[in-house]
Amino acid sequence: MFFRMISGTLFRQWKKMLMIAFTIALGASLATAMLSVMLDVGDKVNQELKTYGANITVMPKESSVLSSLYEVEGESSAGAYLREDELGKIKTIFWAFNIVDYAPFVNTTAKLDDGTEVTAVGTWFNHHMELPTGEQLDAGVTSMRNWWSIVDGKWLDEQSSDSGHVAMVGAALAQKLGIKSGDRLHISGKEQDADLEVVGIFDAGGDEDDKIFMPVDTAQAIGDLEGKIDSIEVSAITTPENELAIKAAKDPKSLTIAQYETWYCTAYASSICYQIQEVITDSVASPVRQVADSEGAILEKTELLMTLITILSLIGAALGICNLVTASVMERSAEIGLMKAIGAQNAAVSGLVLTEIIITAIIGGTVGFFAGWGFAQIIGHTVFGSAISMRPVVIPIVVVLVLIVTLLGCIPAIRLLLKLRPAEVLHGK
Repeated sequence: MFFRMISGTLFRQWKKMLMIAFTIALGASLATAMLSVMLDVGDKVNQELKTYGANITVMPKESSVLSSLYEVEGESSAGAYLREDELGKIKTIFWAFNIVDYAPFVNTTAKLDDGTEVTAVGTWFNHHMELPTGEQLDAGVTSMRNWWSIVDGKWLDEQSSDSGHVAMVGAALAQKLGIKSGDRLHISGKEQDADLEVVGIFDAGGDEDDKIFMPVDTAQAIGDLEGKIDSIEVSAITTPENELAIKAAKDPKSLTIAQYETWYCTAYASSICYQIQEVITDSVASPVRQVADSEGAILEKTELLMTLITILSLIGAALGICNLVTASVMERSAEIGLMKAIGAQNAAVSGLVLTEIIITAIIGGTVGFFAGWGFAQIIGHTVFGSAISMRPVVIPIVVVLVLIVTLLGCIPAIRLLLKLRPAEVLHGK
């Protein structure tokens, strides 16, 4: 009898129930879309920010101390270098898969044939790495500095057969010396000379425009720095810093065992820096604060915006449900009064109405979930150019939210139902 009454109401008031289901579907779809994007947006935003350069710098300890004392940009002092043969170890740390790109840098001074003194910088461009884990990585400034504008020529291809005899020249230096793509430069170093073909002129918009960039081994040979590296720039996907990360960055030994394990196993910039220091001898790894702080601020504001949109959509859905369910109860006041007159208790009548609305909510919520999942993919492809990953935790969260919103929306209608007096309703009062 109970289920016959429910099915009868659903079919008899199908238009109103359809509107309730539609309202719930709208709220559920927005909640699903925003939650899906919010839970995946961290990685997406981090990936977008990685295109703007490294967020971790690794230097020799001695250079780091001098840099801190005199508040200058750290370049290696005499005898302070990192070991080139340890570069591969960066991809062996606990958060190796969060290291999306990195490149070493070695600086030396050289002279051109006309006596002009220039800074020669050795680095990776599209250096191919095959790691023991089976992972392959093309790392270097080609991807890390993709905002560089190629004014003339092309990017240096490190994987070509003549990569040891080519270079790229900054736009300011090229203009001053009248250099263009295809020209040849004879560079004299401390111990060795090099004859290089200019394959590209780049505009970086900074100090790099006055320098010559070449493969690492070429710069090392010119400066008699075989196996030595000045610094390493690392681009890593990180988690925004919190109080634990800030405390650990100051002194990891001040953490309790539980705090240390949490910090070490979370992709904070400070924990990734700490792990890099563990594998690179006599090194100091530090986050580039401007980039790290920007990442945290952008993520926090993005997540706050999506949370507010979710809350507002659910409030709107609750108000819509409230109006529709209240109108439904008022239309059925005579029916409800009759049920009470023949002995139905308030709890039974309330349970009947709530069951009808919950069944409608399940249908609307299911449709809304899949619609919201579709909206999330549209957002992902439009904003980030990639799909949004499905997070299983979204399903129970949406279910709970739909039930809470539905029940809250039914409260005014249930209060009205409880106040109905059979005698007054049946007499048309």
